[in-house]
Amino acid sequence: MSERTFDVAILGGGPAGYSAAIYAARSGLTAAVFEQGMPGGQITTTDVIENYPGFTSISGAELGDKFREHAEAAGAETVYAMVESVERMPSGAYRLSSGSESYESPTLILATGAVPRTAGFVGEDTFRGRGISYCATCDGMFYRGKKVFVIGGGNAACEEALFLSQIASEVVMVVRRDQFRAPQGVVDKLLEQPNVSVAYSRSIIAVSGGTFISQVTFRNNETGEEYTEEFEEGSIGIFVFAGTKPVVELFSDLVEIADDGGVVTDEGMATKTPGLFAAGDVRSKRLRQVITAAADGAIAATSAYHYVRG
Repeated sequence: MSERTFDVAILGGGPAGYSAAIYAARSGLTAAVFEQGMPGGQITTTDVIENYPGFTSISGAELGDKFREHAEAAGAETVYAMVESVERMPSGAYRLSSGSESYESPTLILATGAVPRTAGFVGEDTFRGRGISYCATCDGMFYRGKKVFVIGGGNAACEEALFLSQIASEVVMVVRRDQFRAPQGVVDKLLEQPNVSVAYSRSIIAVSGGTFISQVTFRNNETGEEYTEEFEEGSIGIFVFAGTKPVVELFSDLVEIADDGGVVTDEGMATKTPGLFAAGDVRSKRLRQVITAAADGAIAATSAYHYVRG
């Protein structure tokens, strides 16, 4: 097995990972970003991003590649590999293994992100980014003046629906049970909005259409009845708020996991294990956005620099 060493290893090539790589490389550290897919991570599934400073409108894939270009121009390296294991050596260094290759570094920045929990209805994957979204802050503006369905009855779903009520013409909450799970105060505030209504004991079980959604099939969870509503293609959106799942499986034994499934860090992005930092959506945090992930990456790399040099 061959082995390479870096001053800082960065697990994940999203906004947090590449931001960390830029700051690490510019501070004189040898830095490698380990990515198993396209540069950009989760943002590559987003057709258009309009809330990242400096870019009025840009595709997620294009922005991700610009992150990569910037980091590599600064001197960082991208290693395209599926990391199969992460371990802390007796020396305190970290070893990442991928097939017959291994990599060692005194510091490791975890930037593996989080994935949205899906609702599981037919057509959900097909129309993701073409009528189905998992982030009101990211995609709400695409539905200005349109009708949107919000799946979920928890606090996050209500808060996102409240945000959407200021943009969309109509917001319909699709709540699986006969009541919300969110605190009553949050529910009351939401239902005060004149363009918000609730479909209790309902689930979306399928969507279909052409380029965009034109049919939505619902199920009444009390009676079992199923029915389909038709819409002009592109006139509606469906927002799924079943929560997110931080990707922590490779290193869960090295970090503290919060109630939301994210990694606990201090303000310097340090975890409970020396030399191990976390940045971006994998952290336990309130706002998961490209800009907050990038900021986390910058902080984590700065902390890693002081750890290496100190």
